[in-house]
Amino acid sequence: MKHRKLGKTGLSVSELSLGGLFVSAIGGELEQSRAAVQRAVDLGVNYIDTAPGYANSEAVLGQILQGIKAPLLLSTKLGGRPRPFEPQNPQHLYQSVDESLRLLGRDVIDILMIHEPDRPGQYDWWSGWPEITGPVLDVLADLKARGKVRYAGLGGTTAYEICRVMRTGLFDVVLTAFNYSLLWREAEIEVLPLAKQLGMGVIIGSPLQQGALSRRHDLSVPWLSKPRREQFEELYRVSDESGLALPELGLRFVLSNPDVSCVLMGARSAGEVEQNVEAAGKGALPPALLAQLNAIARLVPFRPFEEPAGMGWLFGNASAKIPGVM
Repeated sequence: MKHRKLGKTGLSVSELSLGGLFVSAIGGELEQSRAAVQRAVDLGVNYIDTAPGYANSEAVLGQILQGIKAPLLLSTKLGGRPRPFEPQNPQHLYQSVDESLRLLGRDVIDILMIHEPDRPGQYDWWSGWPEITGPVLDVLADLKARGKVRYAGLGGTTAYEICRVMRTGLFDVVLTAFNYSLLWREAEIEVLPLAKQLGMGVIIGSPLQQGALSRRHDLSVPWLSKPRREQFEELYRVSDESGLALPELGLRFVLSNPDVSCVLMGARSAGEVEQNVEAAGKGALPPALLAQLNAIARLVPFRPFEEPAGMGWLFGNASAKIPGVM
């Protein structure tokens, strides 16, 4: 497993890391999750991302990690706990962190991210939008000063509004989800260049768009716009010609960008972990293939107005269902 620097933190993270969204014990999946995490660590993964809003992921990870001796970097998030959660209530913020530390079995959180700092109405972190002020900034500074948190990050799903928060210069890491993949490239416009300018580590979430790019789909679904349908058809054609399956294309495309620190895999089983690690280990895609993929991405440079961020479930992909709410 190759490692990359996580921006100005100086941390060295495995370029393929584990997203904790699907690490849970929902439906009796504890042993499956345990096997997936153990296999990831065995294959060199040293970074895991989770959140209070990912069902019981924190509790499950804490239980699993008791039996793992390898050093691991963990990130979790503020948001979603306690309920009802008040983003501008310092007591709630401290309570959320204390509970994360307890569940994860840690004394320190390596990276604490503000969850959805870019979507007013999801969590109203800021005293006045677009002004970036609020008690969460003071709480983060205090937690870092007391050694409870090592680095501060942002975990968002927009490709533009999150930049407003990034420009404060107060954060070390940005996790951008749904905005940098084979067909969705909005993060290229501003998030990635700004992160590079600020020296922020870049973590890519949902590189396969929660299932939309994990396999071929029936493209006759009524909500799919004509340009997007034609784009998928071109992608499938290139997949056939290259002999590379869509998941491998997706992971290797993201990792072909040297400005990306790591990409989170949403593996549910040890087998999926092995497949993803094998694909990532093949390295960057050839320049000619990247050029083909870039041309396909330009067919739909911006999302059609009716298109949601999370795509997989709209194709009827059961594996894209999320075991919890954010």
